[in-house]
Amino acid sequence: MGADRSGPVRILVVDDDPGDVLMIEEALEDSDVEKVIDVVGDGQEAMEFLRQEGRHTEAQRPDVILLDLNMPRMDGRQVLSAVKSDDDLRTIPIVVLTTSNADTDIVGSYTLQANAYVTKPIDLDDFNDVVRRIDEFFGRVVVLPKRS
Repeated sequence: MGADRSGPVRILVVDDDPGDVLMIEEALEDSDVEKVIDVVGDGQEAMEFLRQEGRHTEAQRPDVILLDLNMPRMDGRQVLSAVKSDDDLRTIPIVVLTTSNADTDIVGSYTLQANAYVTKPIDLDDFNDVVRRIDEFFGRVVVLPKRS
C-alpha cells in the first residue's frame, strides 16, 4: 500500500506553541510509521530550514510539512505562499494544522495551494487521533515525491 520509500518519512512541524508541538510529537511517536520529526517555531525559521540557511545548513528536505497559520515574524499563510511559489519546494505536501476554522483561513489556505486543512481539536484524545490519522495517511497511504 502507498509509500514505497527508503528510510523514514521526514516531517517538519512549524508551530510556535510549545504545548501543541509537544502534543504533535507525542501523537506522531505513538504510531508505528517510521519517521524523523523536525520542529521550527515560526515561518521565518521554516523558510531558513527549507532553504538550508542560517543554522539549518544541514537540514534535510521534509516529505511533509505540518503548518500552523498564526505565528510571529512570518505566519503560515506567508510560508504557504513562499513554499508553493518556489520551484524547488512546491512539491512538498503541506497540511495546515491550526486552531482556526474561519472560512477565510480555509479558503485562503487552499487558494495558496495547501494540500489539506485540519483544525486542531481542543480535546487531547481527538487531537492525538487527528495527528495520527495525518501521519498514517502521509506515512502509509500517499505516494510522496522523491526527495531531490
